Amino acid sequence: MAPNNPPVDDLPEYSPPTQGPQANDMLGDELAEENPSAASLASSDGAHPYMTYNSLASSNYEAGPNFVNSYFGSLNASNNAHHHEQGQGPAAAAMLKCKQGPTGENCACASCRGSSAVSPMIEASLDRNQQEQQHEADKGMLPDWSETLLAADPDIDDDVTSRRIENEIRSMMRRVHVNSHNDDDDEFEGMSESADELRRIGKALVQCMGLRNKYMDISHQHEGGNPKNRPGWEIYPPPPKPAWHHTGRSSSKAAPPHPNVEFDISKVDIPEADQCAFSMGEDGVYAVYESEEARAQGAQPVTNAPSIREFYMDLNYVLDTISDGPVKTWTYRRLRYLDARWQLYILLNEREETMQSKLVPHRDLYNVRKVDGHVHLASAMNQKHLLRFIKYKLKTEPDRPVIVRDGQTLSLRQVFESLNLTAYDLSIDTLDMHAHKGAYHRFDKFNLKYNPIGESRLREIFMKTDNFIDGDFFAQITKEVISDLEQSKYQMAEYRISIYGRSPDEWDKLAAWVVDHKIFSSNVRWLIQVPRLYNVYKAGGHVQNFEQVLENLFRPLFEVTRDPASHPKLHIFLQRVVGFDSVDDESKPERRMHKKYPLPRFWTSTENPPYTYYCYFTMANMATLNQWRLRRGFNTFVFRPHAGEAGDTEHLAATFLTAQAINHGILLRKVPALQYLYYLQQIGLAMSPLSNNALFLVYERNPFNTYFQRGLNVTLSTDDPLQFHFTKEPLMEEYSVAAQIWKYSSVDMCELAMNSVIQSGFEAEVKRHWIGREYLETGQTEVHKTNVPLCRLKYRSSTLEQEYAVIGQMTKE
Repeated sequence: MAPNNPPVDDLPEYSPPTQGPQANDMLGDELAEENPSAASLASSDGAHPYMTYNSLASSNYEAGPNFVNSYFGSLNASNNAHHHEQGQGPAAAAMLKCKQGPTGENCACASCRGSSAVSPMIEASLDRNQQEQQHEADKGMLPDWSETLLAADPDIDDDVTSRRIENEIRSMMRRVHVNSHNDDDDEFEGMSESADELRRIGKALVQCMGLRNKYMDISHQHEGGNPKNRPGWEIYPPPPKPAWHHTGRSSSKAAPPHPNVEFDISKVDIPEADQCAFSMGEDGVYAVYESEEARAQGAQPVTNAPSIREFYMDLNYVLDTISDGPVKTWTYRRLRYLDARWQLYILLNEREETMQSKLVPHRDLYNVRKVDGHVHLASAMNQKHLLRFIKYKLKTEPDRPVIVRDGQTLSLRQVFESLNLTAYDLSIDTLDMHAHKGAYHRFDKFNLKYNPIGESRLREIFMKTDNFIDGDFFAQITKEVISDLEQSKYQMAEYRISIYGRSPDEWDKLAAWVVDHKIFSSNVRWLIQVPRLYNVYKAGGHVQNFEQVLENLFRPLFEVTRDPASHPKLHIFLQRVVGFDSVDDESKPERRMHKKYPLPRFWTSTENPPYTYYCYFTMANMATLNQWRLRRGFNTFVFRPHAGEAGDTEHLAATFLTAQAINHGILLRKVPALQYLYYLQQIGLAMSPLSNNALFLVYERNPFNTYFQRGLNVTLSTDDPLQFHFTKEPLMEEYSVAAQIWKYSSVDMCELAMNSVIQSGFEAEVKRHWIGREYLETGQTEVHKTNVPLCRLKYRSSTLEQEYAVIGQMTKE
């Protein structure tokens, strides 16, 4: 590759542009240095070189009549300026009364010759639009600078058909307009609901968002408050250094090679013990006290969590709101408006997006960072990889003892002899682990697909961390999967690994498995998945009540927070843990046996607690744990459960309050009010259409594309590559199928990749290198890192700001 065009990771210093003329000047200067031909598109008054729908939407004139006029221009202005003046845009030219010149005669331009005879219907339509424009101008709804802003666009198409299309778009865009007039008759002009009804809807939505913010604040799930995202946080082993250094705008040189640092436990600093004490209260939530003496004296704890009564009252309020008829109608219309706005944006800006994307050197879909934010470690490999690994172990270690059955220790060879199989007999068909047939709406059959050849003993040998060989085979194949990730360089993963809550030593065993086998990678972080299987543990005699499950889950975490030296390997492992997941079959029926749910110590029934019960106690105990870890300067955790894959939509309401982000969420399509709230709060959704296609919803009916177009914070993930994918790059498989089915452009897929990084739990230092140096402080990503054009980013942000402005106006007294 030529020395002046290397595959670089770090481009020259770049300050994210602010809005306004100054930012436009800055961008114009950069373009002039980087690409003179591109800079020539910039207007002389400092406007953005690509005058887009989105850049105008970020002005003070919101979408609707104001916005349409600011973009398409005023018909009344056409009598004072002829459209041949340099730089009029396509929309402005179409909206101008092109058939008249400055003197009132027919226009003689090349574009209008042969089309000066305008049909009476189109002329009447233009006259009607003139009257509407004049009415809006009288009300102060039109900006007086629309022609000036549109004066730099050279792409003029002013024939009669174009004018008619623009008029139709203009009519389509005449939506609800909320202005700042004090007159009650004008304040909600265009809305079918009364002013009082709109205020009630707005206040209900604001109250729901306030409730979510309350739980996020208490549980410290905000990314900016996590100590690992502060300057000076040490990542060990450290991430690899950039492969290239820049010496100027057009030249780079290879940096000296940086060998990967191998993990050495002796180099890890273990903090000293804390004087605080902790204990589980009668309510099933752990509390932390200043000291053991303070706890014995009954002093108030230094941590706090909402009570279960408060949680269910808040949950009922959210459920009442999203089931309210007027709220459902209003939010459904807003979602439909977001659909229409996206279609209009793409029609007007697709070419500009492509042009801006082409100006970005080096970056494309294959070398922007992508995070698989929802993948289970036990199924992270594909079938061919697992088959090859099993055959290799049968060839190289046939006599290794691997399992105990009926008091007898069996070697790997003896296990396969008991199955009447040899290495030659094994094939993909023999493994039978794909879930493409027979598992639709059968989660029980899907779980059986985790067993190679249908044998649970093989799953225990090759896919468990706690077994006779201490998870050695599973560690080896995991390191091979991670090696594939590292070779791809731009793909990352957050693997789910299980803690069941059956015994208190599960955490130490898992941490020892990770640390002893040195399963550390800059491409990997961990999430702890907690299966909702209390009823199974109760039936098996492992626990007596639900409180014991909570103790097994959280007591080791409080112990290691108080004194990391008591569980040193667990302390090291937790530095790479992002948070908690809650997993199981959501479609299981949940029977309400109690008017009020009993506290965990009194939940002795063999029935499994409901999904909302698990959510509350996971969030509440995680909240007090995070409060303590924050005091100690340790990294905090988030809650990112499976939700909305099947079952009751009440699950999605519970995660709206308690979870930072969720996995799946396909049932949001049935609850428009809740979907709108998820949009407003930009709650992350890691969706897996191929997984849904095999289990609960066929691909063409998946709402992923609808969510993406409306602006929800969605990204693609793999879920279970062992069951649903065929290649060694399952994440790219997800992207490629989605691009084929939904006709995604490169910009669309790069935006999904950027969303995956934003949703992920990687440290801020790492994410700044991947998407932008100011992403955490300002939310501003950098196009030369993400390949997402500025116009797309501005469209997303301005649309969201507009929705907040509409709700804010509705709630005014």
